[in-house]
Amino acid sequence: MRPRILTLTQSTYDGVLYNTETIKHGLDGYIANLHFDEAWLPHAAFHEFYGQFHAMGKKRPRPKHQMVWSTQSTHKLLAGLSQASQVLVQDAVDVRLDRHLFNEAYLMHTSTSPQYAIIASCDVAAAMMEAPGGKALVEESIAESLDFRRAMRKVDAEFGKDWWFTVWGPDKLAAEGIGRQADWMLKAGDKWHGFGALAEGFNMLDPIKCTIVTPGLDLSGRFAKTGIPASVVTKFLAEHGVVVEKTGLYSFFIMFTIGITKGRWNTLLTALQQFKDDYDRNAPMWRVLPEFCNAHPRYERMGLKDLCQAIHEQYAQGDIARLTTEMYLSDLQPAMKPSDAFARIAHRETERVEVDALEGRITTSLLTPYPPGIPLLIPGERFNRRIVEFLRFTRRFNDAFPGFDTDVHGLVESDEEGGPRRYFVDCVRDGV
Repeated sequence: MRPRILTLTQSTYDGVLYNTETIKHGLDGYIANLHFDEAWLPHAAFHEFYGQFHAMGKKRPRPKHQMVWSTQSTHKLLAGLSQASQVLVQDAVDVRLDRHLFNEAYLMHTSTSPQYAIIASCDVAAAMMEAPGGKALVEESIAESLDFRRAMRKVDAEFGKDWWFTVWGPDKLAAEGIGRQADWMLKAGDKWHGFGALAEGFNMLDPIKCTIVTPGLDLSGRFAKTGIPASVVTKFLAEHGVVVEKTGLYSFFIMFTIGITKGRWNTLLTALQQFKDDYDRNAPMWRVLPEFCNAHPRYERMGLKDLCQAIHEQYAQGDIARLTTEMYLSDLQPAMKPSDAFARIAHRETERVEVDALEGRITTSLLTPYPPGIPLLIPGERFNRRIVEFLRFTRRFNDAFPGFDTDVHGLVESDEEGGPRRYFVDCVRDGV
């Protein structure tokens, strides 16, 4: 029995794109419906820079038997209000969308009292992106990102052998302007991306998405003697008026969208230079992060460099990069259908199991660690030893560094006052 639908995330959070034409025509006849989740890519259709690296476009041959779907978050990278999104459908040569059945299914999952302002914002977003304005807006976003990347490299050159932040991306950038699509292709063996052998012409990086890397961890997962965890940097930036999109262990993420103020990245660059200065001087935390220290007085007498090193050593001791990788690559055992496991919640056939007793138990909750923000277990799957090890590390780390907690969706913290923190996950009740 062939799958009815295949869903692919087109644009990872960090901006890695796939050649959709290769995927569409390689799977034509095997998958009836190919769905590209383009939540973070609605801008790509409006500039030729992105070529074949988005779901559907003009002058492209349609698959013969396969319907192509794209869902896009209009509110993320276009001009929609919060929650505004859209579904795009492309008929195959031999198969057409049954619009009546689609609308019936759609209406089953939407409100009979729609928010018309959100719907109207989708129309406004579409009007904004009509040529030639849409192309100009996207090109300006790419240009701003390139200006920021070049400025970061200029600062790095000025510091010489001293440490500085790097922006993940190709080794060579266009001297001016936005350059060419070819500049952003991920080629097999290139050291900058760390992915090893890749198919020719299959992946590119969206330049508007910038992952800023902090010192302390290399691409192979090895920890340096000293390091600057990204969570400390982003706390610092927040108190300086810069809020980032996503924070990892040794990287954080920003985007250059069509609504960004021209040259706004100068504020970020200035704040990063101030962080470096305060780190090098080991400035006291009460002075560097007064609001944070007010909420967590235990850090007041620490220096910024000392705090970074303490968290870095905890990460290295737990070998958290390797543990996280192995956890996602471990043998995940489905024990029951996701719908059946989730239904146990409604039937009150669950029990809250403490971390140390989780191995072998079946979860009724989605378990998603942040970072990296990728679902690890879905309802109906069993906990294994690697996942339990990660949750034990999370417990130790959160006890040692409150305020820098590792967030894991699906993990329930005990509300008991005093004593060490206790964590639980809702599982299928034994014997039911």
